[in-house]
Amino acid sequence: MKAMIQRNEIAERTQGKTKAFKWLNMLKYISLSIASFVSIFPFIWMILGMTNASIDITTGKLKIGNEIVLNFQKLFSNDLNFARSLGNSALIALVTTVLALLISSMAGYGFEIYKSKRKERIFNILLLSMMVPFAALMIPLYRMFSKLNGTILGINSFLVVILPSVSTAFLIFFFRQNAKAFPKDLVEAARLDGLKELSIFFRVYLPTAKNTYAAAAIITFMSSWNNYLWPLVALQSPDKRTVPLVLSAMGASYTPDYGMIMAGLVIATLPTAIVFFVLQKQFVQGMLGSVK
Repeated sequence: MKAMIQRNEIAERTQGKTKAFKWLNMLKYISLSIASFVSIFPFIWMILGMTNASIDITTGKLKIGNEIVLNFQKLFSNDLNFARSLGNSALIALVTTVLALLISSMAGYGFEIYKSKRKERIFNILLLSMMVPFAALMIPLYRMFSKLNGTILGINSFLVVILPSVSTAFLIFFFRQNAKAFPKDLVEAARLDGLKELSIFFRVYLPTAKNTYAAAAIITFMSSWNNYLWPLVALQSPDKRTVPLVLSAMGASYTPDYGMIMAGLVIATLPTAIVFFVLQKQFVQGMLGSVK
């Protein structure tokens, strides 16, 4: 009898724990569903908004409309030249990403492989520069580039937007942290085989850090594509405006067309979304510092 009673008690406790576990899982799923909906709702609003007229968006309509063709026609036919701004943003983002990956990775690799006290001091100064907001650097940058007017490095040149983002303290720090996982024995073996230092970097180190480069490419491309403040100051000609500047100009008009703006926002979001989803696996592995 005692054994049966103990078995019944154990069964009741097990059932109670199972019910509590089910309720806990249910609460987790409900919380995650609410958080997911809150996160994705702005994108849903944006996609629905590009199919509606401006008046429907201001009244809060959350249904698919029939103004999508008209909104895209107005987007590519207005005086702000949205199509040209897409080309400008793509050129700046691609060139910035390629140069930043090359220069910052070489700097991070050099700081880690060729260590010295002087280099450590320089690296610490670079880390301190991360605490300085970019808004505080805009006036010195503007004065420096304005003195080069009349050259390819003068104000209103794409290079003025690209160069400040080519080598950042964050990217150098990021590549150095990932270079710490790189086997130093491979460097010594490559030197014994007669490879020069640049050959070691390009032929030995670079192929093993693909995930790191993918993560850095996503960060750099998204930052460059969405950059607003410095291009607003540096690019003064209407034909050199980037996508964020054109979208801002659309919203600053006296009677903004929200349907057209939503269509522009959808197009502006696609490049960064595509880059992220294509490289998301490598992005996670690169942020964790894995080297294969």
